[in-house]
Amino acid sequence: MRRAIPVVVRGGRGRRAWVAGGLWAGAELAVTFGLLVLLLVAHQLWWTNREARAEAGRTVHSLEREWGADAPVPSAAPPDEQVGARSAPAGTPRASGGKAAGAAKATPRWDQAYAVIRIPRIGITAPIAEGISKAGVLDKGYVGHYVQSAQPGQTGNFALAGHRNTHGEPFRYINRLRAGDQVVVETRDTVYTYVVDSTLPQTSSGDSGTIAAVPHSEVKPSYGYSMPGRYITLTTCTPEFTSTYRLVVWGKLTRSRPR
Repeated sequence: MRRAIPVVVRGGRGRRAWVAGGLWAGAELAVTFGLLVLLLVAHQLWWTNREARAEAGRTVHSLEREWGADAPVPSAAPPDEQVGARSAPAGTPRASGGKAAGAAKATPRWDQAYAVIRIPRIGITAPIAEGISKAGVLDKGYVGHYVQSAQPGQTGNFALAGHRNTHGEPFRYINRLRAGDQVVVETRDTVYTYVVDSTLPQTSSGDSGTIAAVPHSEVKPSYGYSMPGRYITLTTCTPEFTSTYRLVVWGKLTRSRPR
C-alpha cells in the first residue's frame, strides 16, 4: 500500500506574519507622525514666541539707546483725567507742556522700527515698524503700521496690526482692553497717550473702514466714528488661532509731550 505524503500548508502563517509586520510599520509611522506634529506645535506656540519676543525686546532697547534716554513707564491717569479724556470731542487732545499734539517728522522706510507701543493694562511693550508684512514686521514680534494711515499724533487714524497668536503675539489680549485704558506710543521726539474708547469684537477681514481716516465699520455701521479726529486703531485676528475675522480696538489721542 502506498503511503500518503503529508502536505504542510504554510500560507496562513505567512499571511499573519505579513499583516503583523504591516501593523507594526503603520504604528511606527503613526508615532513618528505624532511626534512631528507635536514638534510643529511646540515650534509655533513656544519657539516662535520666544524668538520673536527676544527680537522685539532687543529692538526696543536699541531704539531707546538711539533716542538717548530710557523710556518712561506710563502711569495710570487720575480718574478725573480719564473721565475728561472720554468726554473730550474727537480731534481736541490735551497737550502737556504747552505743546500741541504733533505729527511724526519723517516717514519711516519700509519695515523700519521707529516707535514703541506700551499698553500698561495688558503689560505689552513692543516696537512699531512701518508696514504689515509678515516676514519683515509681524513675525518678528513687532506691531505693524498700515502705511496708508496717519502717523502718531497726526489728524486721522494711526492704524496698527499685530499677531494674536505665535510670533510674539503682542496683541493676544487686546480683547481685555476697556474704555479709559491707556495706549502709549513713543517716538524719537514725542510721547503720545491715546485712551481706549471702544471695541469692535468681530468683523470681516475685509472691513477696510476700520482703518480709514475716520474709523468705522462698513460691516457693522453702529461701530465707529463720524467726525475727524486723532485716532488709534489696534487690529488682530479673531477667534484665537484663526485668521477668519478681525478684532478691533479704537482710541483717541488725549495728550502729547516731548521726550
